[in-house]
Amino acid sequence: MLFRSFCINEILQRIIMKRATFPSVNGVILAGGQGRRMGGQDKGLISYRQQPLIRHVIDRLKGQVDSLTINANRHIEQYQAFGYPIATDLLEGYQGPLSGMLSAMKQSRADYILTVPCDCPQISSLLRRRLMESLLMHQADIAVAHDGQRIQPVFALISRKLQSDLEHWLASGERKIDLWMQRHQLIEVDFSDQQDCFINFNHPEDITEQRPVEFPLPLLGFAAFSGTGKTSLLVKLIPELKDRGLRLAVVKHAHHRFDIDVPGKDSYRMREAGASQVVVASRRLLALMHTHADRRDEPVLAECLSRLEQQHLDLVLVEGFKQEQFAKIELHRPDLGKPLLYRDDPSIIAFATDQAVDAPPELPVLDLNNLTQIADFVIEFCRTQKQPMEIA
Repeated sequence: MLFRSFCINEILQRIIMKRATFPSVNGVILAGGQGRRMGGQDKGLISYRQQPLIRHVIDRLKGQVDSLTINANRHIEQYQAFGYPIATDLLEGYQGPLSGMLSAMKQSRADYILTVPCDCPQISSLLRRRLMESLLMHQADIAVAHDGQRIQPVFALISRKLQSDLEHWLASGERKIDLWMQRHQLIEVDFSDQQDCFINFNHPEDITEQRPVEFPLPLLGFAAFSGTGKTSLLVKLIPELKDRGLRLAVVKHAHHRFDIDVPGKDSYRMREAGASQVVVASRRLLALMHTHADRRDEPVLAECLSRLEQQHLDLVLVEGFKQEQFAKIELHRPDLGKPLLYRDDPSIIAFATDQAVDAPPELPVLDLNNLTQIADFVIEFCRTQKQPMEIA
């Protein structure tokens, strides 16, 4: 059974009734494997986007947990340099993720451990919240993520009360994580809207491979060099598409620092005081301000998409994120003297230009100044996507 709970008030009331404090959670990054499919390399220390893989995982997990532990069995000094406690396997011979979980449980004082692998750099920012809500609502001992096709057993919230049972399980020679979890009160939690969060690296070629962004709604980007007019086009295109009956959202990548809050306001003061997330709500608007870690890489499109209320949308338009793999229209003005992007981006599906371009015959060329033509193309694009919709 899959479950995604949004009944936050009810959950909080149950917690308050049952205990004086909120359950504490120790995040556990599992980096204790042999990396056999990676040629024996220590996965957590492999460089990805100019940082070790585990650095990406730390940055995504540390804001969700009360404490953090790294489970590692090699290169201990290198892992210690990240500034978090190290839990080495108590069982010798690389006995699998359950061994790492047990070692972390024994070392932790938290009520729960939240486990993630070291080779998934796009961990969901909603991981703890969804798992904890579901676990408390169903009074389960374990909450495990489900990507829509299968459970992801190393993405799990586990009560530390199960420590003794896990120790006996491993002592009996058992190692299968799925079988151990099924022995207890288990709830599977739906993360099918965030499948990219489970992308992991198992082979050396995975590190450089660009994977398509998966999203259940039509997703269309506008890619171009700065100054080409992406924003200007979107400002004109949005009302045209809205008039045709499309409910749409826009995700924009800002390459510069920006702040939507005003110094001196209460919300700004709370954020500057140390709150990593601040929600400001009025009768007309609701805004979430989420402060990223200082060492964070460029924003990841999948994480931005996970914040959208998909049930109210027919289409998502994206400005920027040209390094990620999803369908895009390339905007091009030859007078700017910039090269075409499609040669390095196989996800380009059309051009919008104000002059003739040397484009391959299979890619449509749209008139950048013909809003109706571009809107027609977007409508047709929506019709070809998996999700059927009524379009005027």
